[in-house]
Amino acid sequence: MKFFVDTADTEDIRDLAATGMVDGVTTNPSLVAKTGRNFFDVLKEICAIVDGPVSAEVTATSADSMITEGRKLRELAQNITIKVPLTWDGLKACKTLTDEGTMVNVTLCFSANQALLAAKAGATFISPFVGRLDDIHIEGMDLIEDIRIIYDQYDFDTEILVASIRNPNHVKEAAKMGADVSTIPPNVLRSLIKHPLTDKGLADFLADWEKTGQSILDT
Repeated sequence: MKFFVDTADTEDIRDLAATGMVDGVTTNPSLVAKTGRNFFDVLKEICAIVDGPVSAEVTATSADSMITEGRKLRELAQNITIKVPLTWDGLKACKTLTDEGTMVNVTLCFSANQALLAAKAGATFISPFVGRLDDIHIEGMDLIEDIRIIYDQYDFDTEILVASIRNPNHVKEAAKMGADVSTIPPNVLRSLIKHPLTDKGLADFLADWEKTGQSILDT
């Protein structure tokens, strides 16, 4: 499963990319606004940091305007992915941009039927929001399972990009279900490595080594 980082903070992206764990980035106008920087400057910098897809979201709501914005955004870098909402206009824009060879991420997916429509429109990625479903007491991961079954049944090329991830368990369950991508907030991605037994084991090893009075670099 590929890991995308869900942020517009370039320092976080650069730090995590150094681990080899970042296969792409997802952003949206809200995330970019938090940086206080120019929208286009942020996207250009992110695209220079990572080689994989970088989702840049349109702000228009009509199909024609989404297409126009998408065409402008894709000029920023070859790895730009245009993010459009899961509306009829968004699907029209998806179809047009996809036919032009542009990667498209259809976002704000909350049902398997919506995911089916996005795949038929040629989306590169579908972004089901599992955390927001959990918020209204619907099991978000059930949606991932449903989409996986449907996509496999018809050999759709659209990749399942699990979004609105809130905790490490979301990542684990997405991987078990065969999701193609998880887009993960930096703090959640960093938390994946944590386990109390790992910390305890390392502390024990270091304590034992210190007792020897030796140094690897001094030998």
